[in-house]
Amino acid sequence: MQLLDRTGTKTDVWTRSEGAAIGNLSHALVDWEALPDALRQKARDQRIGVTVPNHIRIAELKLVLRQLSLVSVAFPAFSDGRGFSLAKLIRNHGFTGTLRASGPLIADQFAYALSCGFDEIELPETSAVRQPIEQWLTAARRISHGYQRGYGDSRNILDQRRAARAAAG
Repeated sequence: MQLLDRTGTKTDVWTRSEGAAIGNLSHALVDWEALPDALRQKARDQRIGVTVPNHIRIAELKLVLRQLSLVSVAFPAFSDGRGFSLAKLIRNHGFTGTLRASGPLIADQFAYALSCGFDEIELPETSAVRQPIEQWLTAARRISHGYQRGYGDSRNILDQRRAARAAAG
């Protein structure tokens, strides 16, 4: 698996845990089903992350968001966009940790994923081979201004127009 953010590839500090056995892992990534047991075992200095399906109900997830450092949303296919909606809901519920999209996305979806609140994308090797990292980074920069407010670095077009009018007097 390749991990990348808006600046390029990065090293994954998270270790996938078998079941809820997190032992002495500093950054343990568990599946949704194992999360309750993992949280009970968590030591003070451990960070817990969870992999959730893209169809999970936010009502269930929001109950544990404050205890998590990473939420990884699994995309079963690039054509299944429910994970983008889930990312916005997770951010709207105050999650400030790392939000990861995981699965066979395509480079054209990278800028949108960032604007929905994702910090990074974990790609299967097949996706990384089909579309090299350079294509992903180019795609992320291709959209410089959005029509909607997002979670990326750039302001939306309406905010920029308002700022220009205010500056003009």
